[in-house]
Amino acid sequence: MSVAPSLLGLLETGPRHGYDLKQRYDTLLGRRRPLKFGQVYATLSRLARDGLVRMDSVERGEGPDRKRYAITDEGVADLDRWLREALAPSAGLHDELFTKVVLTVTSGRDAEVLLDRQRASHLQRMRELTAAKRDAALLDVVAADRDLFHLEADLRWIELTTARLDRLRKELADA
Repeated sequence: MSVAPSLLGLLETGPRHGYDLKQRYDTLLGRRRPLKFGQVYATLSRLARDGLVRMDSVERGEGPDRKRYAITDEGVADLDRWLREALAPSAGLHDELFTKVVLTVTSGRDAEVLLDRQRASHLQRMRELTAAKRDAALLDVVAADRDLFHLEADLRWIELTTARLDRLRKELADA
């Protein structure tokens, strides 16, 4: 996910300091992958350069000046355009698990072992996510559900690939 549109979206509710943006991002969007302060300020610099945000005010204090940023009309238009765009579905053809299966089969290694280990790992993660949802805030439940559905889809792929391993071995041997 791109950080720039996320910061624009957070600024649309009102001007904020870089520190406030990072905290708000981490609370709403980055619970699993918080932003680094350097990433916030580098992104704000690019957004300012591109005319999507402007410095609203500067507060002087004992430490470094605190710059407060606001979204511009161009920034609102850019955010609106980004929010309306559908994400391109990922075919996953170059996904790491797919690559591991192909290389395991072509090398003559036991692909069933690989797929069994991956299945066990997925199931363990699904148990962890399900347990974490029990007393979680709704935002965390929604994020866990998204992860669970992706894991479920991966498990279906693992089962189907396991069922096709003999055919896959033959086709890859001929390739």
